Amino acid sequence: MEYVSALLPPVVMAAFFIGLVVTIVKSQGGPNKAKEDEAVDAALARAEAARQADGAAHAGQG
Repeated sequence: MEYVSALLPPVVMAAFFIGLVVTIVKSQGGPNKAKEDEAVDAALARAEAARQADGAAHAGQG
């Protein structure tokens, strides 16, 4: 009977992990995909602008 209590936690964790993966896969795309893509593009653009501004500031110091 000890083997049941030893196997139960990994089986429960595996079930939750499978559920998480299924949820992530199902949520990809759909009507919100364009909105999510725009948000990521905007964040990348801000990061790139900050990097370039930081580089320009350091170039002026030398």
